Amino acid sequence: MTVERVPVGVLHVPLRAAVLDELRRSIISGRFQPGERLLEDQLAQELDVSRNPVREALQALALDGFVELEPRRGARVATISPKRAEELFEVRESLEGLVARLGATRRTDAQLAELQAIVATGSTAAGEGRLEELPDLNTRFHQSLSATAHNELLAEQLHRMRYLIEWVYSWRVRERSGRSWAEHADIVAAIAARDERAAFARACAHIANARAAYFDGAEAP
Repeated sequence: MTVERVPVGVLHVPLRAAVLDELRRSIISGRFQPGERLLEDQLAQELDVSRNPVREALQALALDGFVELEPRRGARVATISPKRAEELFEVRESLEGLVARLGATRRTDAQLAELQAIVATGSTAAGEGRLEELPDLNTRFHQSLSATAHNELLAEQLHRMRYLIEWVYSWRVRERSGRSWAEHADIVAAIAARDERAAFARACAHIANARAAYFDGAEAP
């Protein structure tokens, strides 16, 4: 079934934020490919907005590493360098291992139930091949996991990287979908058991496996 897109210009949210979210989603989903030119006029017409919010959104995306702006040539979708990707996985392994260890002792019953529900939804989506749903569900899982640590500074660090993480995840989602959600379930099981060591080890292994899949794969952003 084809879902009709609602023009950004009629959404009841701040226009710049709506345009930014739409363009970022188009990059993460692969609709806009690395290296592809992003023309302000064309995007403005497609989104039913003026050029101003498009220009502002492209500038914001450039700051976040999704877009490259070139003088007199405009914008194009960025390419994630191997070095940038390696740095991302290094930081994630350290932070998410710590999150899982803290979460094992600090999580509430409500937070545990939320994690279990997300894992159930993600596992079902992966099993049924609904891959387009998984990047967002993966983001929801890791955000909910970070909340269990009850450490605002730690959560802020991960929150700032959430869209870059989602973009990287989306490139290996087909190959990693089932295994990734099984690993999520293992992490949650350790947190449910309040097993700090197992939660830490499983979270670190999860990121290490994601790194291996990313670099063993074909072309990535």
